Amino acid sequence: MTIDEYILRHIDAEGDYLHALWRDTQLRLSYGQMASGHLQGRVLKMLIEMAKPLKVLELGTFSGYSTLCMAEGLAPNAELHTFEIFDENEDFLRQWIGGSPYRDRIHLHLGDALQLVPQMDGPWDFAYIDADKREYVAYYQMLLPLMRPGGFIVADNTLWYGRVLDQPRESDLQTRGVQAFNDLVAADQRVEKVILPLRDGLTILRVKPDTP
Repeated sequence: MTIDEYILRHIDAEGDYLHALWRDTQLRLSYGQMASGHLQGRVLKMLIEMAKPLKVLELGTFSGYSTLCMAEGLAPNAELHTFEIFDENEDFLRQWIGGSPYRDRIHLHLGDALQLVPQMDGPWDFAYIDADKREYVAYYQMLLPLMRPGGFIVADNTLWYGRVLDQPRESDLQTRGVQAFNDLVAADQRVEKVILPLRDGLTILRVKPDTP
C-alpha cells in the first residue's frame, strides 16, 4: 500500500457520483489528470464549509469535479460561479453539473474570466484559481480588489511538478507564470498565505480585514 492509498482509505469517501465523474473525465477528456480528485476534492469541500462563503468564484472548471466538491460544501442559499474558457467542454459540463443535487447553486460561464468577472457584482467571499498558469498573476490582480475583507483565494498547482525550483526556459511560460505568482503573493502584505504540498501544491490566501 502506498501513502496515497493509505490517505484515501482514512478520509471521507468521494461518493458514487463524483467517482463516476472522475472515471468519465479520464475516459472522455484530454489531460484527465487535471481533475482535482478525491483528496483535493474533500479538502476543497472542507475549506468551503469552514469559510462559509455566500459567493464563490472558480476560474477553470475543466470537468467540474472541483466545482461539485465546492458546491457540496455550500449553504443552500450560496452560489458558485465557475468559468471555463474551452467551450468544447460545455456538453460534458452541463451533463454532469445538471445531474448533480447541487446544480441550483452552480452557474457555469463559458469565456475568458479576465473579461467576464470584472463585469459581475461583488464582493466575493471565496475564489479558487485553477486555470491558465500563464495568467495567474493577472487573475490575482483582478481578484484581490473584488474580494471581501477576510475572504479567501485558493490557487492550485503552485508547486508545478517541482519546476518552481528550476530556472525555466524562456519559452516555458507556464512555469514562469507560477513562479511570478508565488513571488508576488509572498511579498504581498495585504494577504496571509500558506502553501500546502498537496498533490501539485495548493496555496491558501486570506485577505486581511484591513486591506484597502
